[in-house]
Amino acid sequence: MLAVLASACGDKPAKPTSLPSEVTISKEKLMDKIKGGWAGQMIGCTYGGPTEFVYSTLINDNIQIQWPEHRIKWYYDKAPGLYDDIYMDLTFVEVFEKEGLDAPVESFAKAFSTAGYPLWHANQAARNNIRNGIMPPESGFWKNNPHSDDIDFQIEADYAGLMAPGMVNAATHFTDDIGHMMNYGDGWYGGVYVAAMYSLAFVTDDVEYIVKEALKTIPQQSKYYQCMADVIKWHEEYPDNWELTWARVERKWGFDVGCSEGAFGTTNIDALINSAYIIMGLLYGEGDFYKTIDVSTRCGKDSDCNPASSGGILGVILGYEGIPDYWKKGMAEVEDRNLAYTDISMNKAYQMSFNQALKVIERYDGKVGSDEVTIKTQTPEAVRLEQGFEGHWPIKRNEIRKQIADCGEQEFNGKGVVFTYLMPMDKRDAPTGYVAEVEVYLDGALDQTVKLPADNNSRRLDLYFKYDLPLGNHKVSFKVKNPDTAHPVEVRSMIIYSDKPAAIQHQ
Repeated sequence: MLAVLASACGDKPAKPTSLPSEVTISKEKLMDKIKGGWAGQMIGCTYGGPTEFVYSTLINDNIQIQWPEHRIKWYYDKAPGLYDDIYMDLTFVEVFEKEGLDAPVESFAKAFSTAGYPLWHANQAARNNIRNGIMPPESGFWKNNPHSDDIDFQIEADYAGLMAPGMVNAATHFTDDIGHMMNYGDGWYGGVYVAAMYSLAFVTDDVEYIVKEALKTIPQQSKYYQCMADVIKWHEEYPDNWELTWARVERKWGFDVGCSEGAFGTTNIDALINSAYIIMGLLYGEGDFYKTIDVSTRCGKDSDCNPASSGGILGVILGYEGIPDYWKKGMAEVEDRNLAYTDISMNKAYQMSFNQALKVIERYDGKVGSDEVTIKTQTPEAVRLEQGFEGHWPIKRNEIRKQIADCGEQEFNGKGVVFTYLMPMDKRDAPTGYVAEVEVYLDGALDQTVKLPADNNSRRLDLYFKYDLPLGNHKVSFKVKNPDTAHPVEVRSMIIYSDKPAAIQHQ
């Protein structure tokens, strides 16, 4: 049926150069692949779960990663927050199910911003923005969201590929409004690329082809494209040494520019480098499920989300039935249980994605019959070029660690700044609803009054950020208008941005 299938004689499959214009598969096979995508995501996430941000570098083979029989059920029972990759996805899947393929971005923003689950990085910054009237796409724009290059949408974009089998441009279309709720530039591209790979995985089983063809959806001028192209090139140069490719990726692309936790830190949550580790798993895994999720895990960084993505993409290729039973053990124990913060089980998720895939197939000129579907495949087209933090480079991180009353005036020389903070969060059993109101003075004048909710789900991630200032000397000071002794505000650090990297000087 497909160019990548082995011949009847058992010869090695020929490498595809293009897809057929139409692909017909049974509905049973379509459902099997959708189930494989969701299950592969959950298994990969579970496998990498114990390592997430435990190791700040490559996880070598001396560190054993176990796979006990009831591992998935254990996380359901004891640490269900591990599956943020999945229940975040389901927020969007549910809106599509309720309101159709043309659901407005406001519906997704409402569902996302009012959900009961905790969020981090770009997601939480966007939630705070939306709750304060900064709506999509401004909620994800880099000048409103210092975490806009982070991994968030990348781990949530599976839905778009699963609902658009073989229709790669349709998949990227369904990433646009939702992806820009919380991300921009490289952060959005992470979701675009993942969705494109999922989509292609329905109509070809050649991993290298999927990785390369999906990259055509990303503008070549972008840093994101250049990083992925480097990984593909280095894989070709070192096909048996993923550790060497890892080292080259880390050296060239391993510096986090935007995230206030990642800049000059060991926690690199940037979409760009974590996407690199997804496709390293796919390329070096060579279609083997274990090798795929293991390499993506051992690359480190966000080492549960990355194998979730590579495992999900390979899960579509293999189909649910093709995932080895060893890795599927435990799925049956949880498939009828609702994921945390939802009333949706995996079995419901399978069906909703299947329903949506049928609608998308029909919308994009395919056919849905009683027993099979015919998909009109699409040639990948690049989405628009956008890059966050252009002309900005972090040059220094100053640790302050003082209460606002003792912080005084902070001086810096540059064109941008981000201040991080710490404030005790309200306990779940005794919330106060306190919201600190902090006046921020820039160069002697009141610049803005920021609100810092003590409620964890409503919190603002960064105390203050400002970009595109005139390059030069600036001063920032803070004043709490409504101090509360139970919620003291501590200024933690200041990240300073200039227009280029700082020069190295030795005396």
